[in-house]
Amino acid sequence: MKINKICILGGGTAGWMTAAGLARKFENTDMEITLVESEQIGTVGVGEATLPHIRFFNNTLGIDEAEFMRATKATFKLGIEFCDWGRVGDRYIHPFGDYGQAINHVPFYHYWNKSRLYRNTSRLDDYSYPIIAAEMGRFRFPDKDHTKIESTFGYAYQFDSSLYARFLRSYGEDKGVTRIEGKVTDIQTDPENGHITSLRTESGCVINAELFIDCSGFRGLLIEQTLKSGYEDWSKWLPCNRAIAIPTASAGKLMPFTRATARKAGWQWRIPLQHRTGNGIVYWNEYISDDEARHVLTTHLDGEPLADPNQLYFLTGKRNLFWNKNVVAIGLSAGFLEPLESTSIYLIQEGITALLELFPDNQFRASDASEYNAKMDLYFERVRDFLLLHYVATERDDSPMWNYFRNMKLPLSLEEKIKAWQTRGHIIEYEFGAFLPPSWVAVMVGQRLLPLRYDRRVDLLSQDELTAQLEAMRLEVLSAATDTTGHAAFLQSFGAAIPMDGKG
Repeated sequence: MKINKICILGGGTAGWMTAAGLARKFENTDMEITLVESEQIGTVGVGEATLPHIRFFNNTLGIDEAEFMRATKATFKLGIEFCDWGRVGDRYIHPFGDYGQAINHVPFYHYWNKSRLYRNTSRLDDYSYPIIAAEMGRFRFPDKDHTKIESTFGYAYQFDSSLYARFLRSYGEDKGVTRIEGKVTDIQTDPENGHITSLRTESGCVINAELFIDCSGFRGLLIEQTLKSGYEDWSKWLPCNRAIAIPTASAGKLMPFTRATARKAGWQWRIPLQHRTGNGIVYWNEYISDDEARHVLTTHLDGEPLADPNQLYFLTGKRNLFWNKNVVAIGLSAGFLEPLESTSIYLIQEGITALLELFPDNQFRASDASEYNAKMDLYFERVRDFLLLHYVATERDDSPMWNYFRNMKLPLSLEEKIKAWQTRGHIIEYEFGAFLPPSWVAVMVGQRLLPLRYDRRVDLLSQDELTAQLEAMRLEVLSAATDTTGHAAFLQSFGAAIPMDGKG
């Protein structure tokens, strides 16, 4: 009853990540994997920043990190800097790592919070190695000695997504994936069970398969246009519905973080790569026109534009069914959440991982699809809540958009999370979800949503002992970051072709 033929519709990052993952799993078997894509249609291809999870995906494929970095023009990423979110003028970094180190099994931020309540004015950021290293423009790999502060972080990448897709295409084809160029013009289904049986391209090529992966982007050619799986609209919570992207020449120091700057009707991104900088603006067209958004974007660029602006339209939300009959949707065909926390590639990766774990036979049992759909629902919902937190944890009231969020009724899941934090400094933990407690702490503290209490086990330290512990940790972080290599210099030693010319 095993499946022998898989067809992936669509290339780009989602299609070729899926092809690579399947090719690795079924290496040295008789599985036939075919990917159909059309260069006429192209891909969205603006996602350039990632979460640390991507490292584990690449490792699973057996990809050499240095080769990958060179091929995709990648830089390292220690976190995301958020500017003007809590108040205009505020800035903080959401780090891919922890704050300090636990004392007596109590998370370090509780000690900082007690100190804050007793009028200590130090930043929580001062106790995070990845934040201080990022602010200094420095990078190293995590230390394997878990007693060292330099071990308390992870890292991700900033890369050219079109080059990543090309890199994975080569990987997949080397492992036997067949690529067919062409636009799909006809889809055949089984009249008895509604399963898709074949695709036909405009050139007349027919692709038969038992399992189809829909990576056709926003169109959802298989999952929606053919199987009518439905879409859950989340625009009442995440109403930004348009974006404009533009690449620019590199300018300034090559920093190991992405930047997201809040604007009056959306936010602007900046992603430094080896060969250029990715820029864009995400916005809500009810409060700003396309022309105005383009003006805001282009007047806040720090390098010379390398191409014309690329206009994108979207509706935030997810499919009602990610897996329907013999079709699984991965990538934009599964749903879209704005790239505020670099989650697009993460959601692709989780879709692939869940499929590999629940890989069906040709009976396509309903229980497998139900478990897949439930798991992906959780991943999407928890990313949604984390993104929404950035908009509602704010004191901004300088535009209609910010006032909309200040008066919003929250999803119950997010409301409970915020209440637990504000009342006792507790972060509700999830088994499934992209973001660990330090990430939630980063956004809530960074945007002035502060807890009224702390874990009482902190009181086992006297006030003098607490002050001494905090100062020792601050100095340890500062010393470690100061001794860390500059980001550009580290990249250069790693094989990247980066001219030093003052970029550290």
